[in-house]
Amino acid sequence: MCEFREFAAAGCLIAYGPSLPDAGWRVAYYVARILKGAKPGDLPVEQPAKFDLAINLKTARIIGVTLPTSLRLRADHVIE
Repeated sequence: MCEFREFAAAGCLIAYGPSLPDAGWRVAYYVARILKGAKPGDLPVEQPAKFDLAINLKTARIIGVTLPTSLRLRADHVIE
């Protein structure tokens, strides 16, 4: 189990965590507000709003794990 879908692409069996592309957009939003004059201390702290579930079926086959179909259907990213 790991945190980011990029780790699943590198061989982790299942990844569930915040979406890095979405977090990048949120960072850009904060930077833009600061560059327009907002004080960083006045900006709200946000929690991630979008999470990704990625499954690496190749790793599952290698370690002999059968994943339920319902889990595969819920995954945002399935790595063959």
